[in-house]
Amino acid sequence: MKSKRAFVGWAVLALLLCYNLWLVSTGRSWIYRALIYNFVDIDDDDLFEQRLIPIGQPVPWPLSTRYNKFIPDSKARKELDSMRTVAYLIIHRDSILFEQYWEGYSDSSWSNSFSMSKSVVGVLTGIALRQGIIRNLDQRVEEFLPEYGKDGKGRLTIRQLLTMSAALSWDEAYASLFSVTTEAYYGRDLQGLMNRLEVVSEPGKEFNYQGGATQLLAMIISRASGKNLSTYCSENLWKPLGAEHDAGWSLDKKDGMEKASCCIYSNARDFARIGKLYLHQGFANGRQLLDTAFVMESVTPAPLLKDGKPNSEYGFQWWLTKMDSLDVFYCRGILGQYIAVIPSMEVVMVRLGHERNKAEDGTLLDLPVYLKAAMTMARKNEQAAGEGLPAIGVSKVLIRGRR
Repeated sequence: MKSKRAFVGWAVLALLLCYNLWLVSTGRSWIYRALIYNFVDIDDDDLFEQRLIPIGQPVPWPLSTRYNKFIPDSKARKELDSMRTVAYLIIHRDSILFEQYWEGYSDSSWSNSFSMSKSVVGVLTGIALRQGIIRNLDQRVEEFLPEYGKDGKGRLTIRQLLTMSAALSWDEAYASLFSVTTEAYYGRDLQGLMNRLEVVSEPGKEFNYQGGATQLLAMIISRASGKNLSTYCSENLWKPLGAEHDAGWSLDKKDGMEKASCCIYSNARDFARIGKLYLHQGFANGRQLLDTAFVMESVTPAPLLKDGKPNSEYGFQWWLTKMDSLDVFYCRGILGQYIAVIPSMEVVMVRLGHERNKAEDGTLLDLPVYLKAAMTMARKNEQAAGEGLPAIGVSKVLIRGRR
């Protein structure tokens, strides 16, 4: 009996050894990190190398004359608490109307953006277009990354990447240990991962949300500018916005490549500046950073099919929705990270935290609650000022286009 047990033990040990050798030999050692840390968190910055996004001259947010006078309603407070929120910030008419922090976080605490970074890469694409280092959105990947000229990736256009219609062999599966998305997060070779990707169907037809499309955009910006993504972001976005704190962008390895589809670390106040930039049609602190036409197209539904129907939810790396018949555009991350803009009310809302409330069909249940609370507080602010907001308004950003 003892010899049988010993045999089984040695057999299991041999299998484990073979499996470990297979992981190492196939470049999948990143799976160890995925197993150890189990699931992503807003404080994962200490797990990965970071490249700073330095600030320039800070431009502090002004506080509303009724700062923190109005508070979220009971439904919103319950949602904020149950989803383990760490920051909730409301900007109204370019002033901070309300902010609250939990769990020891503050207005300067780093927190992971997760997929909100995709929208930031979209913004940087618009800046590169205005600067002329990208001539137009129908340029092909191969013009910037000639190493992809012989496969399908090289024929993809910037527009197809922006609209998530690149049809790449990228499985956006967050719960799968072996998915390319998990590898992109925990792995140490983004370049090798991108080299393996293929175009598997006709691009430019259907919406298919894929982090690989954003990573290709980032590679184009870096190649076109001759700078790493963090430096380009600092010089052309973070500094012009007047950010008050250095941000960080996670790399795949030391001195490596930014994880463009996720992982900018910043705080609620500085994240809100992204929303303000689009609220003001690409204008910030006396400078036009990107063209108004690009901003408008970014927050207009791309002419694609989504689940067999005309797309109404996505533009250029920005999500689109409505709240009480008002247009809303927003960035979002997997754990309920949101930068949402309600243009007709001049409201920017930021929420950061540990959890997201989502239905089985993918419908976001928490975002409408946060938006509703922000709208209510903004209306109270207007009423206190002796003014009124319309029940339904035309967005300032969209007034020359979508309607």
